[in-house]
Amino acid sequence: MARKVLFVCNMNSVRSPMAAAILANEAGPDAAVDSAGVHEGGADPFVASVLDEIGVSLGDYEPKALSDVDVSLFDVVIALTPEAAAEARRLIPADRLEFWPIENPSEERGGDEALFSAYRAVRDELAARIRARFPAGHK
Repeated sequence: MARKVLFVCNMNSVRSPMAAAILANEAGPDAAVDSAGVHEGGADPFVASVLDEIGVSLGDYEPKALSDVDVSLFDVVIALTPEAAAEARRLIPADRLEFWPIENPSEERGGDEALFSAYRAVRDELAARIRARFPAGHK
């Protein structure tokens, strides 16, 4: 695994903190994993709930903007939205940027169960991509 990984989405509320928490849990205490948004959003309570279902914690996560992070300190920046990819391209060399297009589950329409289902689907997609990109043998 790369030593330092940054996940970036639009608001740092759902996708990027979810991905960072999953990778930090998988990689263990030696990994340096963080998340940011193109803009700073607010914490989303659905994220903590669906992560808790798989035994993952957000830890001391606080939403922050990409402008609050020194991206040069990261070996890999993984953008989860087109907007995040465009912003990251302005800040780092292309060989350190990956783009994983991930749907925004907060746009799901319906009641709480529909939302939980959408958040779980994003959680599971992120977990699968993380396991493929950062296999357990490379912790």
